[in-house]
Amino acid sequence: MKIAYISTYVPRQCGIATFTNDLIKAVYYNDHQQVIDQHVFAVSDEKGAYDYPSEVVYEIEQGSRQHYIGAASIINSGAYDVCLLEHEYGIYGGNSGGYILSLLKRLRIPLLVNLHTVLENPSVDEKAVLEEIVQRADKLIVMTTYAVGILQRVYSVPLSKIVVIPHGVPSYPLGNREAKSALGLAGKRVLLTFGFLSRNKGIDVAIKALQEVVRRFPDVVYLVVGRTHPNVLKHEGEEYRHHLHALVDELGLRQHVVFDNSFIENERLATYLSACDIYITPYLNEAQITSGTLSFAMGAGACVISTPYWHAKEALAKGRGILFNFKDHEGLSRELVHLLEDDRRLQAVRTRVAGLKFDLSWNKLALQYMELFLESRQQYVFDQDKKSHNKKLELPPLDLQHVRRLTNQVGIIQHATYATPNYHHGYCLDDNARALLLALMVQEDHPDRDVMDLISTYVSYIHYAQRADGNFKNFMSFDNRFLEDVGSEDAFGRCIWALGYLVRSRTNASFHQIGKEMFERARPHLQKLRSIRAIAYCVLGVAHYLEQAPQHEGFIAELRGLVQFICHEFNANKGVDWEWFEKIVSYDNAIIPTALLRANVYLHMDDVEQIALASASFLDGILFRKQELSLIGNDGWYAAGSPLAEFGQQPIEVYSTMLMYEELYKIDRRPIYRERVERSYQWFLGGNDLQLNLFDKETGGCCDGLESYGVNRNQGAESTITFWLSTVHMYRALKNHPLAKSSASKSSTFTVA
Repeated sequence: MKIAYISTYVPRQCGIATFTNDLIKAVYYNDHQQVIDQHVFAVSDEKGAYDYPSEVVYEIEQGSRQHYIGAASIINSGAYDVCLLEHEYGIYGGNSGGYILSLLKRLRIPLLVNLHTVLENPSVDEKAVLEEIVQRADKLIVMTTYAVGILQRVYSVPLSKIVVIPHGVPSYPLGNREAKSALGLAGKRVLLTFGFLSRNKGIDVAIKALQEVVRRFPDVVYLVVGRTHPNVLKHEGEEYRHHLHALVDELGLRQHVVFDNSFIENERLATYLSACDIYITPYLNEAQITSGTLSFAMGAGACVISTPYWHAKEALAKGRGILFNFKDHEGLSRELVHLLEDDRRLQAVRTRVAGLKFDLSWNKLALQYMELFLESRQQYVFDQDKKSHNKKLELPPLDLQHVRRLTNQVGIIQHATYATPNYHHGYCLDDNARALLLALMVQEDHPDRDVMDLISTYVSYIHYAQRADGNFKNFMSFDNRFLEDVGSEDAFGRCIWALGYLVRSRTNASFHQIGKEMFERARPHLQKLRSIRAIAYCVLGVAHYLEQAPQHEGFIAELRGLVQFICHEFNANKGVDWEWFEKIVSYDNAIIPTALLRANVYLHMDDVEQIALASASFLDGILFRKQELSLIGNDGWYAAGSPLAEFGQQPIEVYSTMLMYEELYKIDRRPIYRERVERSYQWFLGGNDLQLNLFDKETGGCCDGLESYGVNRNQGAESTITFWLSTVHMYRALKNHPLAKSSASKSSTFTVA
């Protein structure tokens, strides 16, 4: 067996680092028949800060996404049998530790995940990250049965995927008396709390409880062992520790409270735990699914008094410990006095706990991990074989609830804060044109959806936005005031695209007629445009118009003029290794070669096709430079001779990219183009640089973009409409859903917008 561990690791002072080190040693020294080779891919919060032991073969810088990708490559090529991830949100980079997905989604071996935190009320990002981990993992390991319920209830994880293995504990060679003597505490009644110090540990509650205890039992000493948590130290310094020292002085407890401000190694920790009579975990929050310190104390046979956080309620049930209410120092004081008064009761609790010592020992748990490693290796081969025979893109069912949420009687609202419409930004022509395109496609493919009300709303907005001279206004405030006399060229172009589709769709005679009138009224402005993307959008609109009037010489002439401008820009800007229309590749790029290919159905010009194919090939080399679709980000774009911006990736790019590859497929039936269509769509569902899903199945919305830190969780009109355009588009392409029925009889392999 060759095992890869992804975790923090010693000498980094971190509970998970210690856990992983203990597990590796237990597996290595256990009595088994396997030859074990164990390597660690250690996550560091500071480059070069740790002198790692030999089992660490790769250091992952927490904030470097490329390091996660590099680790995946090494694991895949390193003949490892299984990978074990120690998961805790805070130790990995990106929003809620999302960078780890860049590693996990690339793995080609079985993946087991130890969940050190399972949240019952996660944030949107925390839930999204864990759901992606769940999807990739072969098995999830939790340390309490309570965590099983949360995984099933909150994250919809099947029970068959979950394994419960308790937190392991070290061996305790010294007895209680010997340990007290070793610490210079002979004859003392020892209370103990250990672990990283932070406010949520509730140490001040325990200190307040001591006043009455030491009055009755002057030989009591309370040991607070452990350094301040590194994150607390970074942001607050030692403020909380100083507060605790001041509280001790205020209550006159200096002779009874001892602080050990250091990271305790296992051997000395075992001595502390063996010496304690009563272990206290006065944590302030119930949402703690596992506590290594609690497990250690029980493994040492200590009598534990604790607040009722999740792990404690489960572990201390059936008389294995005592619970008191959160922040109740008086209740804790009473329980301590009762135990110290009644030694038989205290020893009875310790006797019950002592029976767990073997069950929690690393030696026993190492065997469970080994069985899981072997089982996962065998099952993975079988599962991968099944997947290779049943590989199929799963499309979400059509769900326009968020489109309707954003739409009122005026039009569709531009932006959302998360999934809530943001009225501050009002409306725009661009989004209402996009929304009209979507509603028309849905009406064509699935008329029982009844989207005529949406079509009416979007057509009305466009009609209201058109000026007397045929041009259009764009932005409108929520109180229905247009904010400009003339909108942008891009907004004009998108409007022409949607109106052209409305004219060719003939969805409704009335809508068809008003669409045709608006389209022809705007015609004088076509040749005035200078934005190359606006011209491309208009090309698509004119091409749609010509579908119902293919001999219209006037619009064929308009089309020729628009295409000649695009081709002129290509010839003016191309250079060595630069076959593009501008000196910068920026937004909605694939729409330009797409427009040329669509136009050439009517123009039949060889140079137009050559330019379209050359620019599409150039763009393809950029978009699929990696394993998945990797869009050009708006955080700097891609200028000739400059680095490419990787983030600020936006959904609008995906739809035009899908259109481009479908046009290429019509010309050249190479399977790679159909594959590119599907892989482009997968960008929404996690096939992207961060391996994060942008579609929200609960709201029916799509997140606004992919940033370096994670997903922009706002679900505005542009991103949501673009997602559903792409989805309807995929249904048409795959021909495997009721949405495809009406388009199946049409002559083109793809019937698209």
